[in-house]
Amino acid sequence: MAKAPPGEVAKIRKAIRTFFDQVDPASGRKIGSAKCGIYAFHDYEDEPIYVGRSIESLRGRVGRHLTGRRSDAVGKFVLDPFEVLSIEVWPMFESEELEGERKKNAVNAAERRVFEGVLKESRFGAVLNEGEIPKPQGVVSLPPSWKGRIIPDDLYDERSHPDVRLARRAQTFANLARLISERAVSDDIRRTLFVQAQRLEYLAGRRLQE
Repeated sequence: MAKAPPGEVAKIRKAIRTFFDQVDPASGRKIGSAKCGIYAFHDYEDEPIYVGRSIESLRGRVGRHLTGRRSDAVGKFVLDPFEVLSIEVWPMFESEELEGERKKNAVNAAERRVFEGVLKESRFGAVLNEGEIPKPQGVVSLPPSWKGRIIPDDLYDERSHPDVRLARRAQTFANLARLISERAVSDDIRRTLFVQAQRLEYLAGRRLQE
């Protein structure tokens, strides 16, 4: 019989479920039920750190990143789920009716628009995605977004502590650097390492000033 997950993990999973169980008034559906959409992760300074898309299940795709299930971004040490304080999602209910390439193109165009938006918000002008998200042909209007915190209050103080975050960020940086040293990798993942270095330097400098 499988044991229940640790208390912290269970609380965060519950917060994620609560977030995705919110009902979109226009469609009358839970936002997590969207079969396609865009998502962005933000850290404890509300800095955007990652943008992604889903053409399967918005709830499932985000869950793979944040709850320990398979995720290439997490597996490659590009993204550390510990860094994520809040998530923002754009459920694309209307695009579910599209088929094949039309659906992919609509979601790709929306992802690019979100990507361009978060780059403007970022103090580094960059996120941790491996490379730029391609700019597709055509323009698409973004649906209303939903944003919420996934770290409960009783976990916030410890997880947000700069020394704890510095240790985690340094470990992620070291793991990514080790991965690069052991494998043939693209320039894009080296660029991600550079962004991680900037993020580590910023947090260390701010902590020193404090």
